[in-house]
Amino acid sequence: MTAHEHRSGPTLVRTREELAVALAAQDAAGDDARPDADGDLPARAVVMTMGALHAGHLELVRAARAAARHVVVTIFVNPLQFGAGEDLDRYPRDLDGDLALLAGDGLLGAGDVVFAPTRDVVYPGGDPVVRVAAGRIGEVLEGRSRPGHLDGVLTVVLKLLHLTRPSVALFGEKDAQQLSAVRRMVHDLDVPVEVRGVPTVRDVDGLALSSRNAYLSPTERTQALSLSRGLTEARDLAEAGKDPGDVVHAVQAALAQAGVVDVDYVALVDAAGFEDVRPGFAGTAVLAVAARVGSTRLIDNVRLTLGDPEGAGPDRPEGTR
Repeated sequence: MTAHEHRSGPTLVRTREELAVALAAQDAAGDDARPDADGDLPARAVVMTMGALHAGHLELVRAARAAARHVVVTIFVNPLQFGAGEDLDRYPRDLDGDLALLAGDGLLGAGDVVFAPTRDVVYPGGDPVVRVAAGRIGEVLEGRSRPGHLDGVLTVVLKLLHLTRPSVALFGEKDAQQLSAVRRMVHDLDVPVEVRGVPTVRDVDGLALSSRNAYLSPTERTQALSLSRGLTEARDLAEAGKDPGDVVHAVQAALAQAGVVDVDYVALVDAAGFEDVRPGFAGTAVLAVAARVGSTRLIDNVRLTLGDPEGAGPDRPEGTR
């Protein structure tokens, strides 16, 4: 499908100029492109991806369709968020397959846009000299394990927000620290967009969906289930009012039992700033885990309630109830 070719699916654009034309067409169409949509919906929602799409990405697209009259999906493997020795070169790429998925029932249609730029389109003239700094939230957990990672994420997110001009941007809650960092950036830098999180999508066995799951051998996939199993056990302990130390230990024990020896971190942090929770903390927290299973680094998390504050309730990982 060439740029600006409309069939039953979305319009594929590869350059800034093509994107500008496609967005202008969305703006001109107004409510006519989605006569079934609520007239009070904002004009445009964006979903940012690195491709190799799976059901988790498609859930984000469905949420975007419900959130706005028009949708833009970006597909770009951002080199700034990969560190030395990480899997930038082997990260899965399948644009044709991604486009076929996005054109499925209830997903993107005529008038929606897929922006799949190359590196020189996103970073004309080379990698940017001026970048967004994630600050304190970029120095803990993922930021400590992958120095500069969240700076690279925020830099490309801000650029894509400027290029696509959405009213709403949707991100998966599986990357909870990334979501928190994006929200903080939007707040601190007065970016005119609403950021919404979409719950983690899990396979039937509980494993959080990720493009990197394709790297796992059958044995490694069985080991990887220890992440979601440990989080489920920890959530149940939190519901029972157990001490935060017991909650964290449940995940550590599940990983040890599965033989996942390369555990990066297991951390119980507040949901806003990703600081370690202090004794007596009451409220919503995030229990986050990162571990390498074989050569594949996986992350997962669950939101839970500590101290049982009035009116609060824990979020259960889908597929683990």
